Amino acid sequence: MAATRARAVLQQSFSARLQVRPPERGSEAQWVESLLLAPWLSPEIQRGLVIYICFFKDADEDLVPKIVSTLLNVKLSENENGEFVSVLDLPGDVLIIPQATLGGKPKGRRMQYHANIEKEKGLELYSQFVTLCEKELAANAKCVEAGVLVKHGTYGNRQVLKLDTNGPYTHVIDF
Repeated sequence: MAATRARAVLQQSFSARLQVRPPERGSEAQWVESLLLAPWLSPEIQRGLVIYICFFKDADEDLVPKIVSTLLNVKLSENENGEFVSVLDLPGDVLIIPQATLGGKPKGRRMQYHANIEKEKGLELYSQFVTLCEKELAANAKCVEAGVLVKHGTYGNRQVLKLDTNGPYTHVIDF
């Protein structure tokens, strides 16, 4: 069995808010918001998906399109008819969060992250991942018509997440 090269965690969401910069003297915190609201709360705005992504040492640029295709096309979201559809078919917003802690393994009473990719290469792959997700949603007629957005966090920084989930409804996918 091949080594894991990346890990993603998916959560259905009604709304999500990610602080990408903490408040500083004289300025407020900077947030990215994705209103992934349920249809019964607001008919114009659809549900969405929060994607946490971590790349491991063996990850490369060739892996990113496979990850994007899998995550955006997997049928995890329930539509108004109770059928499971992809976030592209829902259509719904996508919030992407870099999550290096997905690569942690316990050693004694501490966590170690030796399997994670080096920071510079991880930033390259994360940027490629975000760009490809944006392109895929922009190329989907349902998503364009619904005004679907891709929002994302900043790589390598501590961030604060506020999330209203549909569930708990969480999936882990290794690549």
